[in-house]
Amino acid sequence: MLIDLNCDMGEGMDSDEAIFPFISSANISCGYHAGDADTMRRTVELALRHHVAVGAHPSYPDRANFGRVDMLGRGVELEEISGLIVDQLIRLQAICDEFGVELHHVKPHGALYNRAAKDEQVSTMICRAIREFDPSLKLYGLSGSVMRTAAKAHGLVFVNEVFADRTYQPDGSLTPRTAPDALIEDPARCRAQVEKMVKEGRVAVAGGGEIDILAETICLHGDGAHAVEFAKMIFTVIA
Repeated sequence: MLIDLNCDMGEGMDSDEAIFPFISSANISCGYHAGDADTMRRTVELALRHHVAVGAHPSYPDRANFGRVDMLGRGVELEEISGLIVDQLIRLQAICDEFGVELHHVKPHGALYNRAAKDEQVSTMICRAIREFDPSLKLYGLSGSVMRTAAKAHGLVFVNEVFADRTYQPDGSLTPRTAPDALIEDPARCRAQVEKMVKEGRVAVAGGGEIDILAETICLHGDGAHAVEFAKMIFTVIA
């Protein structure tokens, strides 16, 4: 592939197996927002079968809201974040050890990801956890965000992530899911955004205009209504 294509996996979606042939990295839920040991085991097995890199997808402990509500100061304190991350990495690492698979990267999930993209303290706690657990693990994070600065400060490799199925704001952040036009549902629009990000290093933003963006990995959400269709389409663009 011209660029890594990652997808959030192990979240209880029936489409996972159909998506795996078209991706190169999987972000596997570690049980805090979705999944369990059996789900992780099945997902790691699929990744091994399709030669897909295995990454951890840690979250706030929030199954009720699928990890998409910011819990900082509302059930989770800043000093707890490193411990939450390490616990989830331990869970997935145990499954990887069963299959002799190396853990490749860490990509925070949902509200934790969005918070880390703009909150240097949260990014620092995440990076501290990764460095403590295994400093060779890459950190996948929002392209150009403060996560990149924190990763560099902790000696971690940062991979700038862009999104195939989400729209962008002028500051480079993702449009909140609660706002109109946050999700890209049209295949042609998804394809156009991927091509522009990968080939031109640009992305259209809300309100008109474009901004520069560095694309080192593309994310596709596995729980999206068009996930399988989009995976096949993106694969044709970047293969």
